[in-house]
Amino acid sequence: MSLAAETREAARARPFVLDALRAGVLNHSAAAAWLADEAGLGDGEGDADTDAIATALRRFREELADYATADRAASVSMRSGVGVTEDPEDGPAADPLLRVGGAAVVPDGRDTAILATGAVDAPALAAVLRRLATAGVAIEAAGVAGETLVVVVGRRDGATAVRVVEDALAAVPTDGE
Repeated sequence: MSLAAETREAARARPFVLDALRAGVLNHSAAAAWLADEAGLGDGEGDADTDAIATALRRFREELADYATADRAASVSMRSGVGVTEDPEDGPAADPLLRVGGAAVVPDGRDTAILATGAVDAPALAAVLRRLATAGVAIEAAGVAGETLVVVVGRRDGATAVRVVEDALAAVPTDGE
């Protein structure tokens, strides 16, 4: 595989590098040096040609669509008193907000669920999770199905999480197509 192909693959494997490339805010030289170390680009013996990697990044940028976001029309609400439980069988667990494998988010606990209904999907969930992580909000559970997105956070983080989710859904990154 050529160094240019290795560079494109390394950038794709690190979404923040790809986002920075698409947005036109990447310092190509710094990214080349970092990718040479992080991804082991070049000969693998610490003698990577960072100028060639930087050039490959610049050329790759020309192939990419510009970074863009889209507003997702969704209603965001908060539901207190939820919990994540394993193997729910009956009681309040009979109608969970979210179920994944043997675990479910049920209306019985000390956490808070943030629900978004409307134009939500996996990319919207990814944007929400990334924003919540950046805001320092711990996530207990999350999922999306149909037109509903659910994120469970600690009780004290509920109000912050609502604002973060609303902001995230107002600017969900698109693939540029």
